[in-house]
Amino acid sequence: MTLTRRIIPCLDLKGGRVVKGTHFLELRDAGDPVELAQRYNEQGADEVVFLDITASKEQRGTIIEVIERAADQLFLPLTVGGGIRSVEDIQQILRAGADKVSINTSAVHDPSLLSRGAEKFGTQCIVLAEDVRRNFTANPDATPVTLPDGRTCWYEVVIYGGSKPTGIDAITWAREAEERGAGEILLTSMETDGTKNGFDIPITAAISDAVGIPVIASGGVGTLEHFYEGFVNGKADACLAASVFHYGEMTVRQVKEYLARRGIPVRL
Repeated sequence: MTLTRRIIPCLDLKGGRVVKGTHFLELRDAGDPVELAQRYNEQGADEVVFLDITASKEQRGTIIEVIERAADQLFLPLTVGGGIRSVEDIQQILRAGADKVSINTSAVHDPSLLSRGAEKFGTQCIVLAEDVRRNFTANPDATPVTLPDGRTCWYEVVIYGGSKPTGIDAITWAREAEERGAGEILLTSMETDGTKNGFDIPITAAISDAVGIPVIASGGVGTLEHFYEGFVNGKADACLAASVFHYGEMTVRQVKEYLARRGIPVRL
């Protein structure tokens, strides 16, 4: 049986509103999260992701009220991330109606959070959100990745909404997260985020090859072709996008119809 590939709109939240930027900066307003999520529900999205992008930096929890409002009105899986620091936080978000939680900064600070969350709620509920960027400095412990122009780099994990480098190799961290019980990896490359030049294929393919759990490609969609490349060249199990959906440049249904025509199995 061929697994269908998923298309996932992502709603970055700040102060209860959806925002979108480039390289994680210059955020602009894109609307009410529940209204947008309902639109994607109608268009046939497979899931929706809510990321409270400033929660960790501002040292506060995720916006429970928005999750409850969304869960009441949506009939598709909801993943929520941002500011999750404890098993209690995970429980609160799942109780509010989310199906999965996405953990980034806190998992880097305390990797046992992934294991404890997976033990209590099941691996299917735990998503490692991995924000990465290219690093060209020598690092004998990192896994080298060759770029399309022939240069070699390694990918470094960044936290606090991309503002703090960690020195951690992205591929090593993905493998560890899988061992600790993460059921999925949401991979965002700062290199391509908001650029509309396509996903960062080299790291998407490298992490897809390195782990046995689904990888969601994120950051950089600008055309229908980019989704196809994410699945075929990046070997992703799901492709996530934000601004092309929020600003009406394309619909989820258009993406799926295009992919189906090109032989990618999707749920229509």
